[in-house]
Amino acid sequence: MATTELEQVIIGDGAAAEPAVILEGVDERLAHLRIEGAPRTIYEELWHITFWQKVSLDWVDGFATPYPLHAADGFPTEEQAAREDWAALRQRFFHGVRQAATVARDVDRHDQTVVCPSRPGLPDRTMTVREQLENLAAHNAYHFGRIVLLRQIAGEWPPTSGGFTW
Repeated sequence: MATTELEQVIIGDGAAAEPAVILEGVDERLAHLRIEGAPRTIYEELWHITFWQKVSLDWVDGFATPYPLHAADGFPTEEQAAREDWAALRQRFFHGVRQAATVARDVDRHDQTVVCPSRPGLPDRTMTVREQLENLAAHNAYHFGRIVLLRQIAGEWPPTSGGFTW
């Protein structure tokens, strides 16, 4: 059970359905399904979430992982997707989200300032650990909303456990 609202929003049932429910029942076929008009697959959306989750955690831990040169660098290439199956990607995501929730639970770190590299040519930004985690939570929520929409269009929503259906 989450102990802070920030932790709850990152890992649990906060403002929207929790990640575990959103990904429930998504198999390899559905993860890679190309939906007409959609720029990304569910796999690509989760890979992107996991990519930025790792970058955010690096920044929080004091590692100045560079900001990608291009937006496309935050999505998998065909080669990257071929090297990591859906189950492994899910596992990597859930490992990272548990790490983020652990940081969110440590309220003594929330006011610590961290350096967040910016897009090339722009000065680095500084923010608190809490602000970086809030940014991560908002980013994840946005992309999980896209995953829900992809599932709805594919006729694969709600998951067996229910999820949110309004």
